[in-house]
Amino acid sequence: MRNDYLFTSESVSEGHPDKVSDQISDAIVDLFLSKDPEARIACETLTTTQLVVLAGEIRCKGVYENGEWAPGAKEEIEQTVRNTVKRIGYEQDGFHWEKFEFINRLHGQSAEIAQGVDAGDNKDEGAGDQGIMFGYATDETPDLMPATLYYSHKILERMAADRHSGKAPFLEPDAKSQVTLRYEGSLPVAATAIVVSTQHKQGYCLTGEHADPAKYAELEAYVKKVVADVIPPVLLRGTKYYINPTGAFEIGGPDGDAGLTGRKIIVDTYGGAAPHGGGAFSGKDPTKVDRSAAYITRYLAKNVVAAGLATRCTIQIAYAIGGSGPFSLYVDPHETGTVGDDKIEQAILGIAKLGGLTPRAIRTHLGLNKPIYQPTAAYGHFGRKPEGDLFPWERLDLVDDLKAALG
Repeated sequence: MRNDYLFTSESVSEGHPDKVSDQISDAIVDLFLSKDPEARIACETLTTTQLVVLAGEIRCKGVYENGEWAPGAKEEIEQTVRNTVKRIGYEQDGFHWEKFEFINRLHGQSAEIAQGVDAGDNKDEGAGDQGIMFGYATDETPDLMPATLYYSHKILERMAADRHSGKAPFLEPDAKSQVTLRYEGSLPVAATAIVVSTQHKQGYCLTGEHADPAKYAELEAYVKKVVADVIPPVLLRGTKYYINPTGAFEIGGPDGDAGLTGRKIIVDTYGGAAPHGGGAFSGKDPTKVDRSAAYITRYLAKNVVAAGLATRCTIQIAYAIGGSGPFSLYVDPHETGTVGDDKIEQAILGIAKLGGLTPRAIRTHLGLNKPIYQPTAAYGHFGRKPEGDLFPWERLDLVDDLKAALG
């Protein structure tokens, strides 16, 4: 590993058009799981100027069975979508929660996919698709996440909270952040550059017909204060700031750029600090191992680091559609391990309560067949505080099992 280098991660806010789509898709997942814990959902969302389109495949008792919608189901889906956009805060001429056109193109799940996933009399339930999934943890931050992504998320979370509370009334929902840190060895020592682009009310800009330098100065001072509150002062030495570097950002969200589910998978995971298998999470029920196996590998990697078995850990797992068990499990502690890599792998596979990491065992152990997904769809699926049923893959309840398995 290089001893001195720069690394950068970005985040996007809940009002970013792709994140609007992710949140709608996961709101639909939650709606169906609240009706039927065994529901199958693959929901994609398109958002653009005054338009939201749903497409995908579903199976849900009491909502969609035998090719027929239950009475009132379509209306409930539309209201769920509009409530999601309202919560985010879109009441603009180009995208308004009450006024956008809504098109629902959800339909039944393919029987050929279903037969590979459903458990039969003589076999365990299979994975919902093939794929490779990765989990990662590092001791750079208290939540065992890469610091560049951790701080990028925290900046936008604070700005969103201030927008919703009215503390920062000049902010609009769409925003992006980017944090560059200088590392010495494996730990960050300075933030060299911070970029924040935020949609704003009319006039809080330096260019365009509504430009007002005094209002822009207010926005700039606010963003720098947020950064100072979020990032430790020791890292803010000689930091360069780029705040709305294009000069104006009044048109944003789906009106400014079309949004699609699943286009922010690096923001959703580790900010580029770890590999990604390629599959998105939002809009998918937990039989899809793109989602559930990515959650279990984060859980495993986090517990490995928390147990003191490594300071940094990447775990890969692989499945095939219809296959009940993983085809492979690979643990890489990046030469920071206190025991052999193979011993960590054996310890994980030997923990009985993990059930051999079958799709059903993963969902059972983490409690994934619940409506818990909309909160994951902005500010990252990982590095969050477990709260009740939310973010169970962030628990550290495997530490003692790993220590015991390794003597």
